[in-house]
Amino acid sequence: MDKDAKMPAHLYRNARIFTSGQRAWAESLVVVGERLAYVGDGATAARVAGPDALIHDLDGATVLPGFVDGHAHVVGTGEAAAQVDLWGANTVQEIQRRIRTWTRENPGAPRVLATGWKHGDIPGGMPDRGMLDAAVADRPVYAQAYDFHSIWLNSAALAEAGIDDTTASPPGGTIHRDERGAATGLVDETAMHHLVWPVLDGFASDSDRDEALAVVLGAYAESGIVGSTEMALGEDDYEAMRRADEAGTLTTRIAAFWRVQPTGDKGGNFAQVERALELATHRSTPFLRVTGIKVMVDGTVDGCTASLGKPYVNGTNADPIWSLAELAPVVAAADAAGLQVAMHAIGDEAIRVAIGAVEHAVALNGPRNRRHRVEHLEVVDPADIDRLAALGITASMQPVHADPAIQENWRRVLGDERVDRGFPWPEMTDAGATLVLGTDSPTSPHAPLPNMFIAATRRSALDPSLPANVARYALPLANAIVHATRDAAWASRSEHLHGRLAEGLYADFIVLDRDIFTRPLEELLDTRVLRTVVGGRVVHDARQGVNR
Repeated sequence: MDKDAKMPAHLYRNARIFTSGQRAWAESLVVVGERLAYVGDGATAARVAGPDALIHDLDGATVLPGFVDGHAHVVGTGEAAAQVDLWGANTVQEIQRRIRTWTRENPGAPRVLATGWKHGDIPGGMPDRGMLDAAVADRPVYAQAYDFHSIWLNSAALAEAGIDDTTASPPGGTIHRDERGAATGLVDETAMHHLVWPVLDGFASDSDRDEALAVVLGAYAESGIVGSTEMALGEDDYEAMRRADEAGTLTTRIAAFWRVQPTGDKGGNFAQVERALELATHRSTPFLRVTGIKVMVDGTVDGCTASLGKPYVNGTNADPIWSLAELAPVVAAADAAGLQVAMHAIGDEAIRVAIGAVEHAVALNGPRNRRHRVEHLEVVDPADIDRLAALGITASMQPVHADPAIQENWRRVLGDERVDRGFPWPEMTDAGATLVLGTDSPTSPHAPLPNMFIAATRRSALDPSLPANVARYALPLANAIVHATRDAAWASRSEHLHGRLAEGLYADFIVLDRDIFTRPLEELLDTRVLRTVVGGRVVHDARQGVNR
């Protein structure tokens, strides 16, 4: 007999339930053990639950499937919570003030880690180490840009990382230098990945990563995230997640894409694909599994490292990090192995490379069940949207990146008609592609309800007084929620676990403090998650003070 059949049913009734399914609305649901036994009308739910059911009267509250963040960096989100917060600093002087304050309040810290500055905060968009030296000169300072594609070091940090005026920039990255050839302290893309991040990783212990994971899991539970799509998994973070899974403390289901770095060598590239396949094949649980690989095809518009079909307004451009000739064999190998491929591609030229790599895999490997993805798609040609949709490629996009409060520099460096087609979410679905919404935290706030506000209005969650950013691309709220629940689960092959409220799926759902479908959209910014349930277990209850 099914072990769940012996357990008492839980009947959640008197609710307005949005299912994200074909039958969009229900009034009751029944949970037996970890799974949903029924979702529908109240009378049937009562009969299914039986006379001994435990009753949860929700007093007319709105229930949603728990959110599934379609693109995130899980442990990194927890780590960023403990760093100097530079979000909204807006000037060099305010950045310096926040760093000085944190340093004064943490006299024993051997180094200063900060995150959240924007290129638009810096005159000319190019920070230098002298600005950080003026704030803190006696300890290394590592300040991560908000998009996590550039990092800014003071002189002590450059020395600690072993970067000097003779250090060579690796392919796909830059150690920025002044007119004398001296390292300025700005390091971006693969130079950051290869030269700076390994140094920082070496300072973090397993217990540090375990704590960061615990922090983000608590934040996820409180904000209604029951699933997350990890988009740059490496060995250390994987081990932290595995430890939590084995201890039974994972309260968010994680579908992960293994980070594959360009090595310049086919064997080295393929070895990374093999490691992803090993993890995907030999270890998978309802809370943790590797589903594919992640590659970075270009950088970001703000840092002028996104690869565009025509130059930025200042005449510069950036080559893709992976050429099509280098990327296509990697994508084909992953495709042949049954792995998903997620490709970061922000600029239209990088998007063409990503689509071309999938096209190559289809031609080489023939028909198969593939769910490859392109991440971000901020500057995209309409013809490439049609190609993407025809190839069955998922469009994975993040409304928080279109927040008008962080768009000034993005629009300035493009400087032409491209700004009026930025982040074209409805064009993806109009073409027939699956659209997935996420946050890319910690590059942006992780909370899903403000993310839905931006999706439904194209206005700013950070400063709602600002005018909408290309208002015609706003999504109906119900559609946005589907893209952030059902479609996000489907896009990481998790649709058999959650993403909808339907019989047989895990009981992963949230209860809100108001009906977001009948209230003004602005109220999404104040809506609270009263309860988060994962696998039938309450992991957050605002009224009882539970957050586990």
